Amino acid sequence: MKLFTINKNGKFVPYKEHDFGKIKQEADLEVLLENNPEYFFEGSKVLIIGRQVTTNLNTFIDLLGIDKAGNTVVIELKRGKTPRETVAQLLEYASFVENLDYSQLNDIYQDYSGEESSLEDYHQQYFQNELDENVSFNKSVRLIIVAQKISKEIKQTALFLRKKGIDIYCMEFKYFETRSGEKIISSDFVVGEEEFIRHKVQSASLPKVDEKQFLSSLDKNGLKVFQQIFEFAKQRGLMFRWGSKGFSLNVELDDGFVGLFFGYPPNSVFKQSIYTGFEEVAKKVNNSEEIIEFYKEHLEHLGYFIKAKSNLKWLIDKEYSEDDVKQFLGIIEKVILKIKQRGSK
Repeated sequence: MKLFTINKNGKFVPYKEHDFGKIKQEADLEVLLENNPEYFFEGSKVLIIGRQVTTNLNTFIDLLGIDKAGNTVVIELKRGKTPRETVAQLLEYASFVENLDYSQLNDIYQDYSGEESSLEDYHQQYFQNELDENVSFNKSVRLIIVAQKISKEIKQTALFLRKKGIDIYCMEFKYFETRSGEKIISSDFVVGEEEFIRHKVQSASLPKVDEKQFLSSLDKNGLKVFQQIFEFAKQRGLMFRWGSKGFSLNVELDDGFVGLFFGYPPNSVFKQSIYTGFEEVAKKVNNSEEIIEFYKEHLEHLGYFIKAKSNLKWLIDKEYSEDDVKQFLGIIEKVILKIKQRGSK
């Protein structure tokens, strides 16, 4: 396939195709797919939850994702031509991923993202599912091979597997540059789209933000709210745990810590918001039911927290007064006291 731009004189200017494998590393391809899954998987957006995920056989899955229906997606990347063992490698990964339960998938997502928000909540926001839409995670596994050149042996084997009910795809990509240095990547499914078939796991992590980066990403409404929250937290010695986008605010106990809520900036799928940490309280605090009931009831009474699956969220999309923030922090102060009185499990 050839690609052209058209110059001001109406002439075609060709993009020069390059061998991606000679000028880029496989990690470069991982980053491209990791950052742009919606462009590589047209009509089938994928949420990437892990990179270089360690299997039980101490091998590594290039990218692990979840689709809108909650199915797992195993992605194997080859910057050049696919060797004969690629399919066997992918099937080995699938045999591992198929046995992961939601808790393990959630751990992979949290390790990778650096966030303590649940995979279920992030998935709902990422795909904009209805709040009452229940997703059953890992009902099936989709397999995708991405390479600059899919060999005829791999195509033939992948087509055979599809006929046998294995949901496998092969996608080729091409890498071009113009004379001016502009870069372009094209992609095309060569197997799959034409006949679509109806221990703790470790993952590499995304870089984490810090307070300065977080504050600089806020709009004026968010800045007003979060600066007040940060001042409150520092005065009381609360602990911040930073992720790739936002943070969790935690109260420290003698034998650990408990997440109180999560803060997110405008460029997160959660938008500029605060999410409660009911699961954290339930998981780590003795007799937590009463605390969660108190927490939920008082936040709902404020009038600006809305339901977000099993939690509540405050979408900071307009100006809130200093008193609005103080009321919220007053509730947090009481929740902290209750947690300290009950202690951790």
